[in-house]
Amino acid sequence: MGDIKHLVLAKFKDGVVVEELLQGLQNLVSEIDVIKSFEWGEDVLKDERLGQGFTHAFLLTFGSAEDLATYIKHPSHVEYGKAFRAAIDKVLAIDFPVVPKGISA
Repeated sequence: MGDIKHLVLAKFKDGVVVEELLQGLQNLVSEIDVIKSFEWGEDVLKDERLGQGFTHAFLLTFGSAEDLATYIKHPSHVEYGKAFRAAIDKVLAIDFPVVPKGISA
């Protein structure tokens, strides 16, 4: 198996300073070496029907399922997760393998 993607969609509570949480996440990414890449963004269309209230997406890439498990259990991730969960109204997370181009499921 190849890379694993960890996708998190979040809707933050009113009044949350998202930039502060993002700085904490950036620090986490630089600290934990099993993270191959990190991307994030805010929903630009803001279509409630399609986005179901989620406002931000975070995508991390890992080299293997074992690396993802290492990240999930890492003490810094566990600690950051407490602040993240306290700041959100709802969250959706999914982990999936990268399917190379030209290969169908």
